Amino acid sequence: MNDNIKHRRRGYTRVSAKHQVTIPVDALREAGLQVGDEVRAVADGPGRVLLARSDDVIARYAGALTGVWPEGWLDRMRDEWER
Repeated sequence: MNDNIKHRRRGYTRVSAKHQVTIPVDALREAGLQVGDEVRAVADGPGRVLLARSDDVIARYAGALTGVWPEGWLDRMRDEWER
């Protein structure tokens, strides 16, 4: 048996000397976080840090108003602005 293997409790991690932590994969899956997601860290009292996926406002609302204005409306508005 390799004596260099670190035995840690499942779901636990440590803060490194560089103030970094590795989030256990089970916690990421349960939170619905995926590789590449941007998260925001917020202190929530002593010994507690919350991570929340950053909200991409453009992605959320892009295309949300499709069909609200009649076809060609924006072009007509631009024509009025040029007068």
